[in-house]
Amino acid sequence: MTERPQFYRFHQGAEVLPFAAAEYAARLAGLRAIMASKGVEAAVFTSMHNVAYYSGFLYCSFGRQYGLVVTATECVTISAGIDAGQPWRRSYGDNITYTDWQRGNYWRAIRSVTGLGKVIGYEADHMTVAVRMALRDDLQPARLVDIAALTMTQRMHKSPAELDLIRAGAAVADVGGYAIRDSIKPGVREIDVAMAGRDAMELEIARRFPDAEYRDTWVWFQSGINTDGAHNPVTSRALMRGDILSLNTFPMISGYYTALERTLFVGEVDAASLAIWEANVAAHEYGMSLLVPGAKCSDVTAQINDFLEARDLLQYRTFGYGHSFGVLSHYYGREAGLELREDIDTVLEPGMVISMEPMLTIPDGAPGAGGYREHDILFITDDGNEDITGYPYGPAFNVVG
Repeated sequence: MTERPQFYRFHQGAEVLPFAAAEYAARLAGLRAIMASKGVEAAVFTSMHNVAYYSGFLYCSFGRQYGLVVTATECVTISAGIDAGQPWRRSYGDNITYTDWQRGNYWRAIRSVTGLGKVIGYEADHMTVAVRMALRDDLQPARLVDIAALTMTQRMHKSPAELDLIRAGAAVADVGGYAIRDSIKPGVREIDVAMAGRDAMELEIARRFPDAEYRDTWVWFQSGINTDGAHNPVTSRALMRGDILSLNTFPMISGYYTALERTLFVGEVDAASLAIWEANVAAHEYGMSLLVPGAKCSDVTAQINDFLEARDLLQYRTFGYGHSFGVLSHYYGREAGLELREDIDTVLEPGMVISMEPMLTIPDGAPGAGGYREHDILFITDDGNEDITGYPYGPAFNVVG
């Protein structure tokens, strides 16, 4: 019987990465400085966001395990045989393919890079109990060091190349927003409007990034009572005149998430709704003015809370006022250290990217019922901020159909 390998290298085709090799070399240099400061000999990453951030490879697990191993000299993605050469073509550094002939080949492939008995860095916020137990059994580490928070801090500070990609993503989100606006009229279903926005964005991404992989771009378009939550899925509800709408476009480019979110109304807006909408727009503009170097996330949150409380609206706030951008999405990744919440004391610095997105939800049956949300993406600069979202907010542009 032919002896089948536990793992091997299957390298075919040329590497095609979202960023230049120098970008990944700089990220790895930052990571290796983190590792050296903590005495870590090998970092074993299992999350989509860190694997993609340090290597460029955005995996699709489909029930299989994937990873990235970084040592002082190596950067190796670990992928399943089902993907053949695609992980190699999308990885900076080396790639090892493990087979499923034997249980545990994933860890054997990792061990071929790390060796046994080393100080291993890992992500405590991503690794399940079962996976951590397997790591201990198969790598027999001298010590485990959680480096998740430190890598998150590194990701929060964007390079010029990242800022360029995020700026392009915001422009793509605007394209989706205009396509959605053009599709709104009474009788059209939420799903039909959402598809128009998604299709427009995917075409624009392909135009701007002809060598990219296209995946994960989506739209949440909500109407009427469906606007009460920020993440309510699309339905087949038909739009009616006077409906409140929530436009949410989310282009994904090589793992990088951007967003546009706007309140609209179909045809007309009643006085009670207009008053709530204008108050939320005022909170949005006030919040954006606060996003400057040296501002503390919790302080910004407190100031917007005071703004809404003075207008007797704070009780309708539904979540924090903004978050970071980068390698993240609705099903992987989050830079939780950069969110506008009461319990986050991070100080804003040039090179950070953050949204301002106040939302008020008025209960069904009350005057002005519905969810109101505006969302812009801002770059923190040396002397203030730059709003990179172009699609207009407010009643003057967004009573449509």
